[in-house]
Amino acid sequence: MSTSEDTPEAERKRRFSAQRDRLREDYLRSPESRPPSSARGLHHTALVSSDVEQTIRFYQELLEFPLTELIENRDYPGSTHFFFDIGNHNLLAFFDFPGLDVGPYQEVLGGLHHVAISVEPTRWQRLRDKLTEAGVDLVEHSDVSLYFRDPDGARLELIADPLGEMYGDHVL
Repeated sequence: MSTSEDTPEAERKRRFSAQRDRLREDYLRSPESRPPSSARGLHHTALVSSDVEQTIRFYQELLEFPLTELIENRDYPGSTHFFFDIGNHNLLAFFDFPGLDVGPYQEVLGGLHHVAISVEPTRWQRLRDKLTEAGVDLVEHSDVSLYFRDPDGARLELIADPLGEMYGDHVL
């Protein structure tokens, strides 16, 4: 008789778990033995916007991320490159590509899965209420994460955990 531990799915999970264990053993260093990063931080992450004004309203008015700059995209004349302050000297940027049919958002190998942005717990609660009032579909996870999509379908996470932590574990 087969048990749930003998299913192909259970075996698959065991293989993936063993692979994570091996990768941890081979590559993960303790904080005290880890060298400093060569990077200073994330300057900006750039996403694609189908409508500049709609994107500004969503990010600045609904999510309360101030618009900091709006310039022409040097790579595509007529395109706009614009930036929002997401705290800690980090920026979330966007391009629009008027006249190009870039199609709808897609998750593809090597592409964006989601952008996780840390917010203070009281602000997280207020933003959850604002998103709900605005009719944005969201999923709440572990009482600290909200997952939802922006007007163009990019997946976002607002996380009430401090920077460098995830669900109570230190990841930095």
